[in-house]
Amino acid sequence: MSVKFLSAASFGYGALARSSKVCAAALAVFVGLSEGVSAETVTIAALGDSLSHGYGLPAGQGFVPQLQAWLDANGADAKVLNAGVSGDTTAGGLSRVDWTLTDDVDAMIVELGGNDLLRGVDPDVSRQNLSGILSAAHAKEVEVLLVGIEGTANFGADYKQRFDAMYPDLAQEFGTLYYPNFFAGIAAGGVTPETLRNFMQPDGIHPNAEGVKLIIAAIGPSVLELVNAAQ
Repeated sequence: MSVKFLSAASFGYGALARSSKVCAAALAVFVGLSEGVSAETVTIAALGDSLSHGYGLPAGQGFVPQLQAWLDANGADAKVLNAGVSGDTTAGGLSRVDWTLTDDVDAMIVELGGNDLLRGVDPDVSRQNLSGILSAAHAKEVEVLLVGIEGTANFGADYKQRFDAMYPDLAQEFGTLYYPNFFAGIAAGGVTPETLRNFMQPDGIHPNAEGVKLIIAAIGPSVLELVNAAQ
């Protein structure tokens, strides 16, 4: 909205008074609209696999509800939607990204690749799928936090190198926010048998509720950055 300022010489007193009232009313509307935009809740879709979905955990203890509680406690006006599907690969995420990105979604956390790693999917294929997901978000002008996961040496050093490289490479290519390792909050003190007992479920793959709490404490600031970018 533009406001045109008019000189008093152009009007008689009555006309000037009416003009002033109109400008004041227009300014009030503008301020009200600005306040409404700044206070609008940011809707975040957490597109991921079982780690996002909350596999093996009671309701309210998974990644999404714990993240929501953390954001609330830190004063963020944001709503997190659980778009995690247990067992999903990057291909699965790509197949459902379009209907995940509804008009009310302002931002997206992309947490995928763990099941590709477990199945030995070619990292070039995983990279292409993630690229498709980020392209879809870019087309919808949705801000993204890309969350990586560290590869293992099970399929050789070359596989691990290519797998680990795809996350930072894609984040740079698409200009997204980037969080290197979903498990950073748990792995910060080193991965030991005690760590696995205290913070992981018996399968050694999925975090327990206390493990999720550590994960959220570590990734939370990056999600706050995502919220700010989407506002």
